[in-house]
Amino acid sequence: MKSIVKKLSAISLMLSGTFIFAQSPSMQTFTAKVKGNCGMCEQKIEGAVPDKKTATVDWNQDTKMATVHYDPSKISKSEILKKIAQSGYDNEEFSSPNDVYASLPSCCQYDRDKTDKAVNTAVKTETQHQNHHAHSEKAAQSTGLNAVFDAYFLVKDAFVASDGKLASAHAKKMLQHINTVDMSILSKQSHDVWMKVLPALKSDTGHIATMYDLEHQREHFIQLSENMTLLMKSSKSEKPVYILHCPMANKGKGADWISTEAVIKNPYYGAKMLSCGSIKEEIK
Repeated sequence: MKSIVKKLSAISLMLSGTFIFAQSPSMQTFTAKVKGNCGMCEQKIEGAVPDKKTATVDWNQDTKMATVHYDPSKISKSEILKKIAQSGYDNEEFSSPNDVYASLPSCCQYDRDKTDKAVNTAVKTETQHQNHHAHSEKAAQSTGLNAVFDAYFLVKDAFVASDGKLASAHAKKMLQHINTVDMSILSKQSHDVWMKVLPALKSDTGHIATMYDLEHQREHFIQLSENMTLLMKSSKSEKPVYILHCPMANKGKGADWISTEAVIKNPYYGAKMLSCGSIKEEIK
């Protein structure tokens, strides 16, 4: 009987050790400053990531610091901080949308001074802070996305002209505008869409910016246009814009683009098929 108990104990220890060995290496920890005031804030911050197997958040009301244990194979640090911002709480990487912050109970509405807003950007580098100040006036217009939209239209025009170098130059400027968007002034709808499409926007714009091969650039312009369409629909445009469709692009699967005019000037083929396409939708 004793030998059976010993064997069961040994098996139990082996299984326990195996579990610890399998779980521990996958978990990581980071700390981040998160704004907040009270116990109610603590509940919302710690509940921003509902799946506790993915991440657990422990926020200290006194120090305003959150200690996060997470599985990087399931969620990233940035995704966690985005969720916290979307729940209403500014942190060292992201700002909460204004309307979400405004919906917090009065006891939870922490001080949002200018210094904090200057720090709460998606990517924090000295160069990007300089770009933020250089473009702050234009980025602050309307939803804060006007500069991004304007740069997209310039990229589109470069493809209409079949000028890869010009498309690259405008894409570089577009990427600068993407990196300096003030997320705190976006509406909740625009903020949610922005968070969803941001990685792809940076990736596709970056590819267009770093190469001159028109065919490859235009391949990335397809997805860029899809995400810009989602973003355009989530925000309020001062003037009507049009979603146009080319049935020949994307290897015959068809592809869309956005234009400020209801005139077909095809960016996927340029002069080869300049008028190929149709108006798919008008966004007002």
